[in-house]
Amino acid sequence: MSTYNYKSGLGNSAAYQVSGAPYVNGPKDNAPNSGGPFKITFPKVTRWITIYNYGATGSNPSEELLCGFSANGLSNQTQAFSVLPTDQLHLEVKVTELYYTGSCPSFSVIAGLTSIDTLEINNSSISPSGNNWSGSANANVG
Repeated sequence: MSTYNYKSGLGNSAAYQVSGAPYVNGPKDNAPNSGGPFKITFPKVTRWITIYNYGATGSNPSEELLCGFSANGLSNQTQAFSVLPTDQLHLEVKVTELYYTGSCPSFSVIAGLTSIDTLEINNSSISPSGNNWSGSANANVG
């Protein structure tokens, strides 16, 4: 008698209908003022991500946090997005990594995680690094 081990996958809608397991990274004080990009690796595929840029007292508009889903997209700023000082950005995305750089003094990343293993996002035609959708190619999977 054979048995099949059912598990969640990228196209399994039930994995995204339930609440996400909490993930908190931060706050990161004295966030990167130069260099990078830096990477946050999530332990499971995300259901959603919220990024908080706490800014500084008096919030300087140049204290933005620049984010992306690949080092290449972030470095070239072709597939990047910014979170302005004292602002937050909520994204409903299924990713395994978040890259960041910028001049903000403090920020946090909070995410809801699915039960989907990060190895499920492993499609070299879409993700050259093999572990995240790069943001620099059309993500037509899942």
